[in-house]
Amino acid sequence: MSDTEQPSEDFAILEQLNLDYVDADQASDAVRFRELLAEDFVVQTPGVTRNREEFLEYIAKPRPFKDLAVHDVKIRVLSDVALIHGRSTYTVLADGSEQEALYTDAYQKRKGTWVCVSACAIAPGT
Repeated sequence: MSDTEQPSEDFAILEQLNLDYVDADQASDAVRFRELLAEDFVVQTPGVTRNREEFLEYIAKPRPFKDLAVHDVKIRVLSDVALIHGRSTYTVLADGSEQEALYTDAYQKRKGTWVCVSACAIAPGT
């Protein structure tokens, strides 16, 4: 099934999940991440691979940045799997520098609900 054949409802749900993911990241909201992430979730950032529990422990700590925003988001639905590609910008608290990152999150529709199964970010200082 191509991107255009998927129900627009899936795109709207995934768009909101992407925003929820970003908001939870900025707010160190491990509770919201527990709802968003599949049990077998894996995340990769430069030099680090974390499973779901390791990520939840990591995300619960205060974030070292502020003003997290996403840009250039592209959602690709491929049947029961969706890829979300985007670019984020943020300000590093330690030195006030403006940074940019690229990310790809993979979602799968399980039992009728989209859950994030994998995330990968190319970002300085993560």
